[in-house]
This record gives sequence, structure tokens and C-alpha cells, in this order.
Amino acid sequence: MMEWIPIVLVAFKVFVLGTGMFFAIKWHYDQGTKAKDKETEKRAVLRAGGKVVAVFLLLLMSLGVATFVLGNMIGLDLSFP
Repeated sequence: MMEWIPIVLVAFKVFVLGTGMFFAIKWHYDQGTKAKDKETEKRAVLRAGGKVVAVFLLLLMSLGVATFVLGNMIGLDLSFP
């Protein structure tokens, strides 16, 4: 019985990966055939990228302030020399 386990699992893996590759190729092909306005799409991508960068920087600054406050609360000396 145990000698069939790898065969069944490999067959299942091939089936799942094959199905995923089929749908990935189909999706990319369908994206290439769309007739969208490229300028509008470019603006939307730039706007979304700007929002992601802004949120990242805001979170990074918040983490820095929270770390500094927590460090001072537990008694660490965080002053510059």
C-alpha cells in the first residue's frame, strides 16, 4: 500500500500544477488581447503605486516613533552622542 502513495501524490501534484499553468497562460493571453486605453491604465498604476509608497512611509515612521517611545519607557538611553 505504501508504494502507491508517492505515485498518487506526484500525479495529483502534476494535475494541480498543470491546471494552474493552463489558467495562468490563459489569463495572460486574455490580458494581452484587451483593448484598454494605455494612458488611463498607466495613470491608475502610478496612482496606486504612490498610495502604496505613502502608506509604507507612514507605517515606517509610526513604527520608528513607537519603538523610540517604548525604548524610553523601559529605560533605554536613545540619545545621540
